[in-house]
Amino acid sequence: MSTEKSAVVADLIREFDRKFDGHPHIIQAPGRVNLIGEHTDYNDGFVLPAAIQFQTSVAIAGRKDDRLVLHSLNYGEQVEFDLRNLPDQARGHWSDYGIGVARKLRAAGTPLPGSNLLILGEVPQGAGLSSSASLEVALCGAFLEAASAAMKGSDIARLCQAAENEFVGSRCGIMDQFVSVHGRKDHALLLDCRSLIYEHQPLIEGIRLVICNSMVRHAHAGGEYNQRREQCDAAVRFFQERKPGVRALRDVSMEDFQKYQADLPEIIRKRARHVIAENARVLRASDALARHDPVLFGQLMWDSHASLRDDFQVSCRELDFLVKFAEKANGVYGARMTGGGFGGCTVTLVKAEAVEEFRDKVEDEYERATGKRPEIYVCSASDGLKTVS
Repeated sequence: MSTEKSAVVADLIREFDRKFDGHPHIIQAPGRVNLIGEHTDYNDGFVLPAAIQFQTSVAIAGRKDDRLVLHSLNYGEQVEFDLRNLPDQARGHWSDYGIGVARKLRAAGTPLPGSNLLILGEVPQGAGLSSSASLEVALCGAFLEAASAAMKGSDIARLCQAAENEFVGSRCGIMDQFVSVHGRKDHALLLDCRSLIYEHQPLIEGIRLVICNSMVRHAHAGGEYNQRREQCDAAVRFFQERKPGVRALRDVSMEDFQKYQADLPEIIRKRARHVIAENARVLRASDALARHDPVLFGQLMWDSHASLRDDFQVSCRELDFLVKFAEKANGVYGARMTGGGFGGCTVTLVKAEAVEEFRDKVEDEYERATGKRPEIYVCSASDGLKTVS
């Protein structure tokens, strides 16, 4: 563990001792950056994310009663629940993620003991780096630790996704939770979101992942994200009437799309075209990583952003500016918006020796153009869910 991460754990233990009794276990789960494959996961498609070094850390220790006490250091707020009578509806509060996971664990037969939990999140919120999945996975790992229970990694990811879909109310796909569990240091993760078969792909040496936070917040539980899912569902119903065996847009080839697209409503046609083309881009991008070809990988990122901007329509002026700036910058192979969209971040592939120049120039140019000062994160791929203390 790095010195910086060791200090985070030590501080969390000291803070836990001040607030609660007991000797806590510390569980961590990372956020993620999606390199390519946006809005394909809930269409049973392919994605290529990487876990990043920003973590959610949870300290947990047992209580002698049936209370569940969650304290967030980020919000400076503590909430308490009776495990025998957990809320059955979300409140639009950060604790919804913990309650949703706890309810799903109990429904799966895991007996949860009374516990104190102290939560510290490093993943920037509303930035498209999956702070919610990081929180869900870390809490799930903590609850399992307290219950002395085990669960397969893929089952943890499914459970956390179900908690967000069915309790919190955001119809996210499986990608965020899956890579938060299964991430590997210095690797991206190629995931088939239908079968959950995955493969770790080493990242190209000498390349850095530079994440530019537009400082435009988004909220996945909002209507725009769920609306995109409904539009994809409409496209699936269209193709099911014309082609046997279609369960999701993943099952529609570009040839199928071109054959029938004239009969689709324009908005549904655009949504379907993005998803079908994006799935193909992910597979080509994974092959480019395997062949250490950053030029092809970068071109696929540019193409992905254009599709997200024009067909899926989830970009915004600020994200487009950051990608356009990257097109002209020295040492850049490719850039695209990352995450669900409507704000958040871009991810840029930059030669290591050009990172400092890129960071300085994009900060100045973006602030001059938008009046907002971006946050720039130079990221490395990290390991997934782990118990660290």
